[in-house]
Amino acid sequence: MRIIFAGTPEFAATALRSIVSEHDVVAVLTQPDRKAGRGKKLQPSAVKVEALEHGLTVLQPERLKPEADNLASMDADVMVVVAYGMMLPQSVLDLPKLGCLNIHASILPRWRGAAPIQRAIEAGDEKTGVSIMQMEAGLDTGPVFSTLTTPILSNDTSASMHERLAELGAQGIVQVLAELDAGTAQTPTPQDDVLTTYAHGQIDAAATDGALAGFARHTASLVCAIGYRVVAALHALRPTCIRHLAVPAAHTRAEAP
Repeated sequence: MRIIFAGTPEFAATALRSIVSEHDVVAVLTQPDRKAGRGKKLQPSAVKVEALEHGLTVLQPERLKPEADNLASMDADVMVVVAYGMMLPQSVLDLPKLGCLNIHASILPRWRGAAPIQRAIEAGDEKTGVSIMQMEAGLDTGPVFSTLTTPILSNDTSASMHERLAELGAQGIVQVLAELDAGTAQTPTPQDDVLTTYAHGQIDAAATDGALAGFARHTASLVCAIGYRVVAALHALRPTCIRHLAVPAAHTRAEAP
């Protein structure tokens, strides 16, 4: 199938790597290069690096609406969107023949929103997963083609879950695309909005750093109960936060209430 891929971080690059070996990726949308590191030099996204390695056409618009005509000319069957970092206007959602698919790192409708991995760990969920969803205008509200699950182990952090879910997402999207291509895909299942929870935004690492310091000093009796969950959720965002919490090895997330 002819596919437009839209994504930015390594989580998305993992999916692109799997898709490009099976389908004709006619273009890759990713965020513009951003300044990063001590030298504040422009750095390409992980998806851009992956796309260029495969000789794919890369587009990095600041806004999508002006690109609508260009994208329409590509005659794509499907657009796959993975952590792109930009809202798709309805004019773009309507372009591909089979619509737009999204890989979301949770078992929808639980943890709709921007930080599902961190919130699942922080909440003490026993399992999480990825959902392959048909996109619509709402925030992660579309019907789901496929859900793949994995347990959250007592020693998991957002970093370890990120890697595992990236691989599950790549596996899931390739399977759904194959079914769509063969005409054997089942009608996606609407989400039950009654079960919805939201993973609002990213954790504010700077604010949390100070908050955890006070939390550890003044509420030490609670550290072993919920501290591990907070540290595990923060791990990939700000490892230095861990210095404020000395959580005994015996007090794992699984033992917390």
